Amino acid sequence: MDKRFLTFLMLSTVVVIMNITVMWWMNKNRPPAPVKKPADVAKELEKVGKGPGTEVAEDAPDEKPEAAGPSDTERHEAKDAWETLGSADPESPYRMLVTFTSRGAAIERIELNSPRFHDLEDRSGYLGHLEPAETNDGAGCLVRVVGAGTPAARAGLQSGDIITSLAGEAISGPKTLTEILRRHNPGDSVELVVDRDGEKQTLTATLVRRPLEVIRPEPAGLGPELRDQLSFLLTLQQVGNKKISDKTDELPGLRMRTTNWSVLDRAADKPDEVSFEYVLEQHQLRVVKTYQLSRASGAEQSDINAPAYHLNLRIEVENTGKKPKEVAYRLDGPTGLPTEGWWYSMSTKIGHSGSPGVRDLSVARILNGRFAYDQVNAIRFAEDDLPKAYSDLDLVYAGVDAQYVAVMLIPQHEKDSPAKFKELLPLRVGPVPAEKNKKKLVDTSCRLISELATVEAEKPLVQEFQIFAGPKRPELLERYAQPYGLDELVYYGWFGWVSRPMLAILHFFYGIVGNYGLSIVMLTVLVRSCMFPLSRKQALNAAKMQELQPELKKLADKYKNPEERMKAQRDFFKKHNYHPLSGCLPALVQLPIFLGLYRSLAVDIELRQAPLISESVRWCSNLGAPDMLWYWKPYLPIDFFTDEAAGWLGPYLNVLPLVTISLFIVQQKMFLPPPTDEQAAMQQKMMQWMMVFMGVMFFKVASGLCLYFIASSLWGITERKLLPKPVPKSGEAGSGLPAAPGSNGSGPTSRKKPRSRK
Repeated sequence: MDKRFLTFLMLSTVVVIMNITVMWWMNKNRPPAPVKKPADVAKELEKVGKGPGTEVAEDAPDEKPEAAGPSDTERHEAKDAWETLGSADPESPYRMLVTFTSRGAAIERIELNSPRFHDLEDRSGYLGHLEPAETNDGAGCLVRVVGAGTPAARAGLQSGDIITSLAGEAISGPKTLTEILRRHNPGDSVELVVDRDGEKQTLTATLVRRPLEVIRPEPAGLGPELRDQLSFLLTLQQVGNKKISDKTDELPGLRMRTTNWSVLDRAADKPDEVSFEYVLEQHQLRVVKTYQLSRASGAEQSDINAPAYHLNLRIEVENTGKKPKEVAYRLDGPTGLPTEGWWYSMSTKIGHSGSPGVRDLSVARILNGRFAYDQVNAIRFAEDDLPKAYSDLDLVYAGVDAQYVAVMLIPQHEKDSPAKFKELLPLRVGPVPAEKNKKKLVDTSCRLISELATVEAEKPLVQEFQIFAGPKRPELLERYAQPYGLDELVYYGWFGWVSRPMLAILHFFYGIVGNYGLSIVMLTVLVRSCMFPLSRKQALNAAKMQELQPELKKLADKYKNPEERMKAQRDFFKKHNYHPLSGCLPALVQLPIFLGLYRSLAVDIELRQAPLISESVRWCSNLGAPDMLWYWKPYLPIDFFTDEAAGWLGPYLNVLPLVTISLFIVQQKMFLPPPTDEQAAMQQKMMQWMMVFMGVMFFKVASGLCLYFIASSLWGITERKLLPKPVPKSGEAGSGLPAAPGSNGSGPTSRKKPRSRK
């Protein structure tokens, strides 16, 4: 039986190996599939009625348009147009500059104008977002939009101008313009030569640092002309008995998401509004999307927490026919939130979902009469099966949550009646990164599907939303989505009761010294001063244990039986009034303080872009990130250590973690008692290697946290050095042991002198 089984096992192994070999040979000799160019992919997307950045449907819809003649799509094949609201000037009453595109009536870009929110990765000179395009003759670069408050607007650049030269270098297109700007720094003055209506003009612009873009177009990986879908796209989910199938993104004959809407004339008395119109003559409907940007006026302008980081979105579906129509719409959420610092924020971002991604979906609703908050990890969007949809929900808000900013869609509703929606679907936008460790970078969004409503001929369907797009500052978040607030977007975990007062003290110190590096040191001194009684007791216990160590070694040699040895040690500790666990209490008290401070420093947006020395010094210019002294990736071609996604150390050499671990090792060597045997020596060596391992694990932690460790370690070393060492009493001078309490000077081990015999 054993021989037959062994023979069967060997034959099975041979068959499996042969099968693998044949499959490998067939795949090796199979001709490669033709690589499609981005233009070809775009044509295929056009055939199935879908725009760039969306997946191609497996089957084209079987339904045909209702009537012959030009379709609604053909009526909206106008030229692309761009509109802007707000300003890039921080002195303006606006908090942001918003760029809209007529294609899908979408938000293309949101730029915060506060000097506290600059781009952390691109430090080249910024002229402004111009939506540049090639010219017909290939000479120059066409400007298609100029936002208020940008260096381009201040220099006098206008939409329709053709830039032919920048800083004395000829411009041949958008790529050349970008390359030249990257060679200049913020503060540089550059000369622009533009062609305006056939006349040459010379303008001078002073470049600035690129602002933080809360929303921006993100490449779809198919080429520069194809990108992921934009933010807040709208289409009709159902008209009458016709509704969108599972394999398409729109009703047959409609392309509201990918074609141009008409830009309505902007009213002079409403400078903060822009409206887009889409007429569906086949369905006798008219859809209008109106965006209104908030502003901070009066005293609010100096209040950084004034609720001015939002737009109001109004959706109107008007029935232009005579009969009532049943209509439901579909509204997509935000896309393209920032991924700055993703290679270190992936390990430091804190969220409700355990180990959150770079951009997670946040959903707040009313469930069984109570407020319920869910965070869907971005990694789940990279899987084949997307997270399940929320059905028949009372929505409070939904959107995308990044490390320091968030964009939330907040439906407006009557006080006693929450906003009801048929479905909210988690939405994956664009391709999934091929590398396993980059899957958290997948672009996430959501899709709202309204309930079916009847639209009368003279009574349009109206739904209003508030779009929050700003920093995750707790005082600001609590002013939105009342009465619940957006507070859940800032999460400290179990130790929030420690983190919040720590941050309040940190910000108080910052108001005094104006530097968060010094504020962290001052906070460390305050914390260690308050804990001085505990740490002093811990230090004295450690010193006393060091004195008792030789006698403990003698007890271990004397009593080989573990029970007898433990009993002897207990009696010995009792004699000398020493409790072995007394040193653990200070450590247990310090643990929640440490974890609370760690979480507060990892979450606090005020540490983002806060420099240790100055913003002009690149090293340690962001206390919310590693200090990044030197970009060593080209010089250490070992992806296991330096790769952004999978490397343990990351692409930069960080100095502060090395200083932190060095101080830990110094403390260990200074205050640990000398080993009394080989086992103790081995344990101490293992502890030293553990310190090195911790240095690798925490190599990418925020530099602000390293500052806390360094200041705390220096305090601990100084504290231990200044504490008086325990001096043995005269009765125990020979033993090296401190006298036991209540010994009357003779010590617990003193014996009476025997009488001499005569």
